[in-house]
Amino acid sequence: MRETRFLCSLISLFLFLSLSGINGEDPYRFFTWNITYGDIWPLGVKQQGILINGQFPGPQIEAVTNENLIINVFNSLDEPFLISWNGIQQRRNSWQDGVYGTNCPIPPGQNFTYVLQVKDQIGSYFYFPSLAFHKAAGGFGGFKIQSRSIIPIPFPTPAGEFTVLAGDWYSKNHTDLRAILDGGSDLPFPDGLLINGRGLNGNTFTVEQGKTYRFRISNVGLTTAINFRIQGHKMLLVEVEGTHTLQNTYESIDIHLGQSYSVLVTADQLPQDYYIVVSTRFTSQILTTTSILHYSNSAASVSGPPPGGPTIEIDWSLEQARSLRRNLTANGPRPNPQGSYHYGLINVTRTIRLQSTAAIINGKQRYAVNSVSFIPADTPLKLADYFKISGVFSLRSIPDYPTGSGAYLQTSVMAADFRGYAEVVFENPEDAVQSWHVDGHNFFVVGMDGGQWTPASRLTYNLRDTISRCTVQVYPKSWTAVYMPLDNVGMWNIRSENWVRQYLGQQLYFRVYSPVNSWRDEYPIPSNALKCGRAIGLNARPL
Repeated sequence: MRETRFLCSLISLFLFLSLSGINGEDPYRFFTWNITYGDIWPLGVKQQGILINGQFPGPQIEAVTNENLIINVFNSLDEPFLISWNGIQQRRNSWQDGVYGTNCPIPPGQNFTYVLQVKDQIGSYFYFPSLAFHKAAGGFGGFKIQSRSIIPIPFPTPAGEFTVLAGDWYSKNHTDLRAILDGGSDLPFPDGLLINGRGLNGNTFTVEQGKTYRFRISNVGLTTAINFRIQGHKMLLVEVEGTHTLQNTYESIDIHLGQSYSVLVTADQLPQDYYIVVSTRFTSQILTTTSILHYSNSAASVSGPPPGGPTIEIDWSLEQARSLRRNLTANGPRPNPQGSYHYGLINVTRTIRLQSTAAIINGKQRYAVNSVSFIPADTPLKLADYFKISGVFSLRSIPDYPTGSGAYLQTSVMAADFRGYAEVVFENPEDAVQSWHVDGHNFFVVGMDGGQWTPASRLTYNLRDTISRCTVQVYPKSWTAVYMPLDNVGMWNIRSENWVRQYLGQQLYFRVYSPVNSWRDEYPIPSNALKCGRAIGLNARPL
């Protein structure tokens, strides 16, 4: 049975490749993943995890700019499943984004083949399961894109690389957590922190004295920001979500939900073992976990308490965030300096203000954006748009600005014009730090500050050398402003990276539209696209 499904998916894949216009000159990498349940003990308590090929976390994806990735995913769970790719832009191809607004879930016992191209991208990212609170059970893994060999990088090649997937964790199964949320309550405080799927001192990173290593660190947690530090060692920041940065040195770095950073660490201390520390930020109770940095010629193990770090200090974190700068002379994925794109000189065509709020709707805890708490439609929005199925969503379902009205339930989709240039202001009137992600795009973080955003706030914008990224924090009772080129046609998810808030409505979709029906602007629907909801039985296109 599985062999038959695999053969069918290969036939569909070749048809898709021949019709989709994917550049045949770029190399291909092939992956086959089997998604299963399995027993895991990350915090010493047995629970049901989601494994990929028997692994928790899942296998790392390693690619080079412009490569094509063919990922055949078999769903051996007892419920529908999808994988999304945090930070992978899916140029002209939101069909592969792996969220419910774009894709039908993979039914139990079936498979779907993702066809991704990491077009014009480098950097550190991760993938994760996007449905049904599966992320609380695992199913995530690292995703790194190396520069092509002809493109120089702005630092010497490290002696080695390590991926660090860190974040908060609950000992309850994801089904129990989901039941709490579906019942109208919020989740309790997390039970602990994990580094690469393990608890206290569960990982060892071995280095050779005198050599320099690259650490790619992502916050894959559900609800809390974290701080990352290595005992006795400085960290040289070199990349943030695909942008080469000015190489500032830090003793510790705040990493908010969904964010990824690359740092260089030189093993320049006495030959012994040192703590790698992750702790929660902006929480009344501080959780901490550790791994070990082990010198290959170590003469002593770790001893004493791990080094402390910042806890609830917001100003410290804000100043660190403002210190992140783009390396203007370094190449990005293409052989031209990052500073050649003058983002601050482009005329803004539209201003959008997105304000998050907590609300009780029908007696249950919900979260909203501009008073709209998102509810999934019965058909993926991208399919409904393609087949022109009426009644699934409306482009006037969410306003561009906060209205101050009471929160309500709606499938919120915002219209946007291809090749526009948007100023998006994320506003946070609440007491908890927020983290926002935009699929399919990178944006320039031009400003952030406390208080209420006003047009006068533009006077404080960095219009020369801010970083470009896909996930940004908004501090309590503060705002963050970004400039975003609307250069990718498709249906794109804008969401809270706090997975409780996302699950309970703090998200929307951005329909970036081109009136020109051309493969130059957007790939056609894949021939292997799954159908569900009102799209069942509809023909995708003639072959």
